[in-house]
Amino acid sequence: MKNQKNIKTYSLLFFLVFATTVFAQGRQTINFDANWQFTKGEIAGAEKPEFNDKSWRNLDVPHDWSIEGPYDRENPTARGGGYLPAGIGWYRKTFKVDAADAGKLFSIEFDGVMANSDVWINGKHLGKRPYGYISFSYDLTPYLNFGKDKTNTIAVRADNTIQPASRYYTGAGIYRHVRLVATNKTHFKHWGTQITTPVVTSQKAVVLVKAEIENTGADAYKYIVEIVDNTGKIIKTSESQQHIATNKIGYMKDEIEILNPKLWDIEAPNLYTVNTKLYSGKTLIDNQTITIGIRNAEFRADTGFWLNNKNYKIKGVCLHHDGGAVGAAVPLGVWKERLQKLKEVGVNGIRTSHNPVAPEFLDLCDQMGFVVMDETFDTWTAAKHNGEKGYNLYFKEWWEQDTKDMILRDRNHPSIVIYSIGNEIHDDLSYPEGYKKYKMQEDVVKKYDNTRPVTMALFRPANSKVYLSGFAEQMDVVGQNYRENELIAAHEAHPTWKVIGTENTHVINQWLALRDKPYMAGQFLWTGYDYLGEADWPETTNNQGLFDRAGNWKQQSLQRDSWWSAEPVVHIVRKSDNAGAGVWVADWTPNDFDTYDNAKVNVYSNCEEVELFLNDKSLGSLKKPADDSPREWNVTFEEGTIKAIGKNNSKVVTQEEHTSAGKPAKIILTQSKGTLVNNWDDVTFVTATIVDDKGIRCANADHLIQFSISDSGKIIAVDNGNIINHDGYQGQKTRAYQGKALAIIKAAKDSGSISIKADVDGLKQGATTLNIVAEKK
Repeated sequence: MKNQKNIKTYSLLFFLVFATTVFAQGRQTINFDANWQFTKGEIAGAEKPEFNDKSWRNLDVPHDWSIEGPYDRENPTARGGGYLPAGIGWYRKTFKVDAADAGKLFSIEFDGVMANSDVWINGKHLGKRPYGYISFSYDLTPYLNFGKDKTNTIAVRADNTIQPASRYYTGAGIYRHVRLVATNKTHFKHWGTQITTPVVTSQKAVVLVKAEIENTGADAYKYIVEIVDNTGKIIKTSESQQHIATNKIGYMKDEIEILNPKLWDIEAPNLYTVNTKLYSGKTLIDNQTITIGIRNAEFRADTGFWLNNKNYKIKGVCLHHDGGAVGAAVPLGVWKERLQKLKEVGVNGIRTSHNPVAPEFLDLCDQMGFVVMDETFDTWTAAKHNGEKGYNLYFKEWWEQDTKDMILRDRNHPSIVIYSIGNEIHDDLSYPEGYKKYKMQEDVVKKYDNTRPVTMALFRPANSKVYLSGFAEQMDVVGQNYRENELIAAHEAHPTWKVIGTENTHVINQWLALRDKPYMAGQFLWTGYDYLGEADWPETTNNQGLFDRAGNWKQQSLQRDSWWSAEPVVHIVRKSDNAGAGVWVADWTPNDFDTYDNAKVNVYSNCEEVELFLNDKSLGSLKKPADDSPREWNVTFEEGTIKAIGKNNSKVVTQEEHTSAGKPAKIILTQSKGTLVNNWDDVTFVTATIVDDKGIRCANADHLIQFSISDSGKIIAVDNGNIINHDGYQGQKTRAYQGKALAIIKAAKDSGSISIKADVDGLKQGATTLNIVAEKK
């Protein structure tokens, strides 16, 4: 977890053993992902250290066993979980700790276990966490065995048997990262350091560091804070002394002034690191590094969202936590690829719908300049259809702990500008009784972070009367899903309300509600990417995303590009069937050339003028409509090339063309990047495209594509984006969809090159090569 990590990280040295030497001074964080034993099903006695797990499958986490399938209409996850399997999964790991470290404290940190997890160390039950999205830790110290001849066994049982547990895909197992942390008995409390920037200007900023320190021995301590800029230079150091009484928590507070700070914003996400160090005399007792951004974010009733005194529209999307073909165990490289494409469309905001995400996802938003709505729950106590046995069963007992843990974990991320504590909540929200459930959650958020506003995604507020009862006027920011005209009317009746669209569709009137109303702070489209679940068989995937599962552009992303991109844009789409029937597609290759003669063509563009050509003959020019609607032509189809040219001030600034494809002739492989490092998070997307002999994509090709790879790499998933494909993602072959298919590649060695090939019977083979490079330290 980059946001709160140790200076030095140790890797596992060999199977079953992580430590054979004494730890150095300060905090040590050990990557605990490798070499777990796994099996599915209920196993009696699997929590006991003497249990024999040699027949279990050996694997590394993060691991999502549900995505391995198979798809089955009868799977109890049903519509919500995308018809993928549910059940019980067991994980075990054995390790040793040197006797010389017996005086240290050891804890284990899980970024997420889906779901209803129980954890044991050496047969001692440490606890249960029902909410699969939450991060948590346990103290191992009282139960550890120290010494080279003694072993320790962690056992984890994850159970999502009770279904339907969610309206969308959850995954199953230890699907996020795990760490072992060793500290001295005096140490920084877990998630106990908060860093804020209460004063921010371009000339000066104040960084406020508050740290909680747990102490088991009376002593005087030296507390050092270092501010490090993005070049690695220490630009400010602060030092103080404090006495912390035995078995008490000490509270450190330090205000550090930074002159001419590099501010964090959407356009330039400058980051700093804060090193906090604790010394007893000259001995380093504990240390941690936290990444921050210096920025000032606020919501205003009349003009919406402001960042560093600049007015922005939040052009956001909602994202579920799955990564398509990789399921819920998502390598960071998959998110990098996805967020980069969203950037291309003009997206600058992410709503983490509807649960805490992996911490490294928020790190990436910090690095790439996305603002984030950080969300806790999809349900409170009232159930929702197709997820009747979800978090509503646990809310009363667990909401406070889960809310606290999310806020403590996430509060140092500069990308987070607002919290949401519920999505389309079906509980009775009548005022004042219904409001109490909202207020109790808001109070917990503000207790641990009072620097950000709180909202929720209101569900049909005109029906629930929250705009009239007094509920909405108590909210920091009023958030509403869809029905944007209701939100506009509510604000215009109550001009002091701050408002934001928490969930919106792709239609033009919802875009205009954001564009034309200065008080509308932003909107979050449903959704950025197609996601697993919330679909009726034979569909397995909800297809409302800007991009499909495999990252292919869709009609709505092409149109959104014309509305949100800062660069000149022109995109051509046509109706797939004759005379305006069918769906919008981005090609000039109909299924049947003989019966397709009337092509309804739309051009999405932000240019002042667009001229359309068919086989170099002009079909006329159209000016930009005031309402940003597409420019429309009815075209008598001819095989060949259709081209749109965008002009500003009568000068050509961009163009796009589609050419009719001939018969499939070969496969072309393209890659999202040409290098890989050998770690769990790094991936490359290799796309196989079926083309004719001139290299034109054959948009109607659906051939079976067989990938192969050299032993220096591995294919972790294949996909084509087709929402009714039931073949699964774990093999090395899949059918082309709209002429394309995807293989997600990792390195399997530390150096060398990776050769990838793609074969289709009767077509020329496609091939490409990736280089493996050393990981940067």
